[in-house]
Amino acid sequence: MFKRNQVEEAIALVVEPEPEQSTPSSELRTRIKRLLDTDRDLGRNKRSADPERANFAFYRSEMPGRGAETLFSDYEAFALLTCLRLMRHGWPQGFVVSVLRRVRLELEEHYARIAKQDPKILFDEELIRQRAKPGDIAVDNTDPVFLAIISRKPEDPFGSSPAAICRGQGELMRFIRERGASQAWTMFELVNSVHDLSSALAQTRPRLRGRGNQ
Repeated sequence: MFKRNQVEEAIALVVEPEPEQSTPSSELRTRIKRLLDTDRDLGRNKRSADPERANFAFYRSEMPGRGAETLFSDYEAFALLTCLRLMRHGWPQGFVVSVLRRVRLELEEHYARIAKQDPKILFDEELIRQRAKPGDIAVDNTDPVFLAIISRKPEDPFGSSPAAICRGQGELMRFIRERGASQAWTMFELVNSVHDLSSALAQTRPRLRGRGNQ
């Protein structure tokens, strides 16, 4: 489990890798805080059949009240990083939190598997070139996993955007065809960011709470 400062510092190492940036920027910390607050304020209903209402995006089964210290799993840090990636493409924080709630069960399972994969095989450049086929989406690993999001239909602007976790380009294309290949869709490859964040988390250290330790 990781303290808030470790999560912020690890995410900064991934998204703000400038050599002169020794600590997370105030903008990044604010965005992370707003994502956490949005997830907290939405609450959850454990009995709901809707995964968006039954799951938190960044918390476990329960969470402490405001002001109490919260510890995050490596997956929950990854979920925050993923939301920040989505927001860079112009989606608002409420939307990206709803997506991560919706796919949490699938994504957490894939995350656990990806984190255990051998990086020497996963990022073998020669093997990546050998497996590449004409027409494939360019990826930087041998076993890609995608978060795919289908845009809302114009006639249903307030509906949920279908989203799925797809292992490999075959699953990705099947999901898109099933939802209507003519619709607009966006995909994000996840494997590289799992290992990038895992490496970054290993470089962090917990910091004591208190004004003198901010």
